[in-house]
Amino acid sequence: MVSLRVRRFICAEQSCLRRTFVEQVPGLTRRFSRRTERLRSTLVSVGLALAGRAGARMTKVFDAPVSRNTLLRLIASLPDPPTATPRVVGVDEYAQRKGRIYGTVLVDVETRRPIDLLPDREADTLAAWLAQRPGIEIVCRDRAPFFADGATRGAPQALQVADRWHIWHNLSEAAEKCVYRHRDCLRPAPPTDAEEQAAAEPPEPRPWPTGHRFAERTRAKHATIHALLAAGHSKRSVARQLGMTLNTILRYSRAADPEEMFTGQWQSRVTKLDAYKPYLDQRWQEGCTNAWKLWEEIKEQGYPDGYGNVRNYISRTLRRKPQPVGPRPPSARAVTRWILTHPDALPERDRLQLKAVLANCTELATLAKHVRSFGRMVTELQGDLLPEWIESARATSELPSLSRFAQHLERDLDAVIAGLSHHWNSGVVEGHINRIKMLKRQMFGRAGFDLLRKRVLLS
Repeated sequence: MVSLRVRRFICAEQSCLRRTFVEQVPGLTRRFSRRTERLRSTLVSVGLALAGRAGARMTKVFDAPVSRNTLLRLIASLPDPPTATPRVVGVDEYAQRKGRIYGTVLVDVETRRPIDLLPDREADTLAAWLAQRPGIEIVCRDRAPFFADGATRGAPQALQVADRWHIWHNLSEAAEKCVYRHRDCLRPAPPTDAEEQAAAEPPEPRPWPTGHRFAERTRAKHATIHALLAAGHSKRSVARQLGMTLNTILRYSRAADPEEMFTGQWQSRVTKLDAYKPYLDQRWQEGCTNAWKLWEEIKEQGYPDGYGNVRNYISRTLRRKPQPVGPRPPSARAVTRWILTHPDALPERDRLQLKAVLANCTELATLAKHVRSFGRMVTELQGDLLPEWIESARATSELPSLSRFAQHLERDLDAVIAGLSHHWNSGVVEGHINRIKMLKRQMFGRAGFDLLRKRVLLS
């Protein structure tokens, strides 16, 4: 227990607004405070680390229990940390409410510390913030148009650097669209003349499915009737013993095999799906096994019925068919991953499969050539080769997605060339965005902009 005695002064001047003055002990007390500076700093540290409810539970361990609202008020009362004008600043957006409210986070790339949070991601707000700090030399950003506009107006003297990861990610999306466009080339080679001749022969009649209740019952009746007839019973006697009509016994007796009795709806039924079954079989061989996706594809072609018929056909027919001999064709996403991976990092099996795919499709071989040359620019920081690459990629009319990607690069050409020429990037900004997500989860329901900004800048 510390007993503290301080002096109180009284002002005798009538015009003075303050009548009394209390002496303060530096480092121990402050005006209107109910806690010492040491306890206050401890509670502030707990609040910055754990926020409201979790921090309130932790203060009980210190035998200094306070409410969650008290901790949040202590954080809100803290002054902003002093910051100098950065030389290299990173800009990116964060979701305050995903899909609805977005803000802007600014990070000093050299010190890896957050500088400020802006309540929106508008170009005017960013331009005004940058205009107040004329010492900024480099702005690291993604290719969002509002960040490009804000950086151009707010810091015209600064060099804008587009992030290499975002550029590579955009290229990967364009490459996947190109591969999916040529997905027919991923199938195995066409059959030989002998296989085509065998496929042209009329197929044998399909037997009854094993395990079907009607099929098993018919087989049992056929065996019983033929056993009684072989034992010397007449057809009328067999009909009386089994409780069947004479015509039914005659039909069973004329059939040498039970499969000859199968002349009903199973084989002769014609449905609206028959015209689309060749397409479903082809897509099934290509590797598409999603019944809903197949139904959407044939629905665009004019199929009038619902999803249930497609699902039944796939589950009862395609899934029970024996799988073709040989490897299954790779998916478009797998081929895209092989193309985007450095050749030295590919496993031997994937490298051989990619070689077979590229040998079967000249367009995909052209795509792989452009992707690898772009990857060389990214890894070796050869941004001066980008205009030549764009001109070559735009000339590939058979790869429209790649041509559009090259066209979009021209809209932000200077920043992309700088991103492929300098080592600066937005990686540290992405790390702080992940930390903001964690802080928001801690303050669920109380993560207003002012409080969130305090925790981001001070913790």
